[in-house]
Amino acid sequence: MSFIEEIKQRAKRDIKTIVLPESNDIRTLEAASIVLKEEFANVVLIGNEADILELAKTKNLNLSKATIVNPQNSPDYNEFVEKFYELRKEKGMTLEKAKELMLDTVYFGMMMVKMNKADGLVSGAAHSTSDTLRPALQILKTAPGTKLVSAFFVMCVPNCEYGENGIFVFADSGLNQNPTADELSEIAISSSYSFEQLVGKKSHVAMLSYSTYGSAKSELVDKVIEATKLVKEKSPNIFVDGELQLDAAIVPEVAKSKAPGSAVAGHANTLIFPDLNTGNISYKLVQRLAKAEAYGPLCQGIAKPVNDLSRGCSYMDIVGVIAITAVQAQESKQ
Repeated sequence: MSFIEEIKQRAKRDIKTIVLPESNDIRTLEAASIVLKEEFANVVLIGNEADILELAKTKNLNLSKATIVNPQNSPDYNEFVEKFYELRKEKGMTLEKAKELMLDTVYFGMMMVKMNKADGLVSGAAHSTSDTLRPALQILKTAPGTKLVSAFFVMCVPNCEYGENGIFVFADSGLNQNPTADELSEIAISSSYSFEQLVGKKSHVAMLSYSTYGSAKSELVDKVIEATKLVKEKSPNIFVDGELQLDAAIVPEVAKSKAPGSAVAGHANTLIFPDLNTGNISYKLVQRLAKAEAYGPLCQGIAKPVNDLSRGCSYMDIVGVIAITAVQAQESKQ
C-alpha cells in the first residue's frame, strides 16, 4: 500500500472536517468530490453555493455530501467578526476591517477552525503562501512551545531504496528563506516529529550541506554545524547528524567512507536544507526528474492543522494533502 493510501486509511478511523476555501478553483472541487466519494474526510466548501454547483457541473462532479458555507449569509458571520476583532484589536484591527476580512474565504475558513467548527484547512492552489499563512498566524497562532512555523514536503520517490522505502521529509522547502542556525535547529526538530507522525517510523535527520564532516570550510558550513549541535542539545532523543552531503546522508556505501560510525549517514529519511533556495529547488527537481509524489508545502508549528498547496498542484495533490491534514487533526486532538 502506498504512503498516501495508508494515510487515507488512517483518516477513515476518525473522520475529520477539512475546510477548502478555494471553491472557485475546479481542482478544489475535483478533489472534494474524490474525498467525499472515498469517505476519509468531511469537506466544507466556502463560497457561493450556486457558483460552486455551476462550476461542478462542468466536470459532472458530485458534491451532494459537501457542506457549502457562504460567509455573506452565514449565521456565524457576526460572531466570527467579533472574535476576529477581539483577537486583533491590539494590533490595530477595526470592526469595519474585521467585517471586510471575514468575507474573505480563507479568513472565514480559518475562523471555522479556530471556533472548532472544522478540524483543519487546505489552501494555496489559487493563493500565495502568504495569503494562506497570514490569516493562519493571525487567527490560529503558533502551537504551544513552538518558536518557528516552517514548511515541509513529504516526498514519495518510486522504485527507491533510500530513505524509508523512498519516503522522505524535505524541509524547509516552502517558507523560511535563510534561517539562522537556531531557526534551522527548530526546523529539524519539528520535521523529525512530522516524519514520525505521518510515516510512523523513526526519523533519521540529516543536516545537509555541500560539506561532510569538515570537508569544506565556510560560514555556510558553520551554520549547519551549529544547527546540528543545537538540535542535539535541545532534543537529545532525535537521531541527527551533520553536516552531511546528500550522498553521504542517504547512500550507505558513501556514508561508510565519508561519515563512518554515523547513526544517521546512509539512512537519512528527514532532510534539512540550509536555506529555501536549496530546499525548494531540490523538491521540484526530485518531483520532476524522479517522478516523485510531492505533498505540500505542509505546515508545522501552527496551533491547528493548516496546509499550503503549490499553485501548480493537481487535483490529486489536493486529495493527498486533505488526507494528511485529516491525520494531523487526529494527532492534534491527542
